[in-house]
Amino acid sequence: MKTEFSYNPETCRYEPVLVTGKVFFKKAIGFLSASFLIGVCGLIYYNSKYPLWDEIQLKSENQALKTEWDILDDNLKKISTELATLEKNDDNNYRSILDLGPLPASMREAGVGGREKAYASIRYSLIKTSLEMADKLKNRLDIEDQSLDALNKELTEKEKRWASRPAIQPISNVDLIQLYTTYGLRLHPILGYWRDHKGLDFTAPEGAPIYATGDGIVEFANGATTYGNVVFINHGYDFQTRYAHMTRYIVSLGERVRRGQVIGYVGNTGLSFGNHCHYEVLVKGNQVNPINFFQRDLSNKEYEKLVELGGKAKTSLD
Repeated sequence: MKTEFSYNPETCRYEPVLVTGKVFFKKAIGFLSASFLIGVCGLIYYNSKYPLWDEIQLKSENQALKTEWDILDDNLKKISTELATLEKNDDNNYRSILDLGPLPASMREAGVGGREKAYASIRYSLIKTSLEMADKLKNRLDIEDQSLDALNKELTEKEKRWASRPAIQPISNVDLIQLYTTYGLRLHPILGYWRDHKGLDFTAPEGAPIYATGDGIVEFANGATTYGNVVFINHGYDFQTRYAHMTRYIVSLGERVRRGQVIGYVGNTGLSFGNHCHYEVLVKGNQVNPINFFQRDLSNKEYEKLVELGGKAKTSLD
């Protein structure tokens, strides 16, 4: 260890410096303080230039989460766009077809924004915005689900109504020989006096099939003095049809029938003049002209021709 010397002016000599414990302690403290300060500064500088591994890993994870959140946000926007298209079709197409008005905007927006307070404590705007969008989408989806469910019920009911409505001819055009369109007052061909004729007469060969013109339930199948062998079908929705003068019927009371199902065969029973099917349509218990219910089987020109002939014909077969 080197010995330090100090010049003594009194003796004009260099004399060894004697280090006391107090001086040594002060120097040691000074050295350690300077070293600590340099170390702290160095650490701060290093951390600013070279972050810790944990911090690097956290930054990487945050970036990955940010990327995934951006993808989620894009998907939410796509779903919102697709849902808007579905809502538009619902209001302008599906509901229009079923004669229903569009859902009011107030109903579609019901509950939107109701959870804003729940998200008020979220610090990150990206997360807050996405959560609010997801909540609005859930609300819109709930409303649309209810709307589609209502549409499905309405469609089911209308399908039953459409299927029950008398909408075809009781005699196929293949078998039809002539259609007597006289409806209303006419001279009875057998009785010889004028009386109401509340149906149309379809002439066809004996034994030609007669078809139910709509879905319904047979409420009468029997013989009658005037109608002969006759079948009454209750279609529901205030509709009833009658098929008279059959040679025979093949349905029974209470049987459920479908549109286009054979229910009997053309004949000349009852108060009838020649083989034919006397066909009636009743709405709310009142007879109406069946010619207005043939649009399912006839082209526009054929339908217009029948309407024209219905106003001119003066004869009937019963």
